[in-house]
Amino acid sequence: TVEMILRVQDSDAPVLVRGESGVGKELIARAIHECGRRAKRPFVVQNCSAIHENLLESELFGHVKGSFTGAVKDKAGLFEVANGGTLFLDELGEMSLALQAKLLRVIEYGTFTRVGSSDEVKVDVRIVGATHRHLEEMAEKGTFREDLFYRLNVLSITVPPLRERAEDIPLLAQAFLLRSTERQNKPRKHLTEEALMILCGYSWPGNIRELENEIERVATMSGHLTIVGAGYLSRKIFQGLTLQSIPEQIESESTGTLPEFLFSTQLKDALAFVERAILVRVLDRCHGNKSEAARVLGISRSNLISKAQLYQLEGDGRVDDETP
Repeated sequence: TVEMILRVQDSDAPVLVRGESGVGKELIARAIHECGRRAKRPFVVQNCSAIHENLLESELFGHVKGSFTGAVKDKAGLFEVANGGTLFLDELGEMSLALQAKLLRVIEYGTFTRVGSSDEVKVDVRIVGATHRHLEEMAEKGTFREDLFYRLNVLSITVPPLRERAEDIPLLAQAFLLRSTERQNKPRKHLTEEALMILCGYSWPGNIRELENEIERVATMSGHLTIVGAGYLSRKIFQGLTLQSIPEQIESESTGTLPEFLFSTQLKDALAFVERAILVRVLDRCHGNKSEAARVLGISRSNLISKAQLYQLEGDGRVDDETP
């Protein structure tokens, strides 16, 4: 991703940033802007799914007085505000076809008209778009303009989900923690190596946004401590872990055969962690066969199925689809 940012930073061509919700697409857009020649000019953000289509047109392209009810004076749109800089259009896959046509004109000719006006406005704006949707499929179905897709897709960056780049988690977590403590006017904090390893073992379905929220909580709950251990991580982090998802260093350095963090969390959470880990390993050894796993564990098949559902093991490939 960093290599791609360096490649596209000085170009004026549009950039399309793809990825799941919360992966940090806006962070990528900001990095492209701040590393390029437009860095000292405006960086403007608009989420295209956040407001109604009619309001979005006015927000992006501006309007003239009297063009609609409530238009009591002329208003410059975000394209004019971003002139000379970068306009980041998040979730642009939600744009109507009519707005897509106006966006295409800006990309091709650098001009547009305000709502209620026929006078062309000329701007010099680099466009960075982002989406979590499959624009190719939308173009095939006619819900996204094919010509706009090809113009946006000149330079494309796909941001992988956080679960696929665990090596980034420690750096991101420490950066978020520093920002949170500065905002809360607290002493600078550091996460222990064990806490960072635990964070690396969680799947982060909400991606960077979820990680940032977790670290904000940790910064608050740890008070004025400067070294923050795994015990301050939330329950969901432990519930989403298994012994197999924890880096080997934790298990080898732990008391006995259990990870050290289990001794600084609530008993019910520690027991749930261990029970889930046992289920995972037995199901793996039994190749997902529920009847065989239940026999090994000495519990009924229905009890095993209930536990597998409780720990969300049904859909991860460990439990087969054998008939009852």
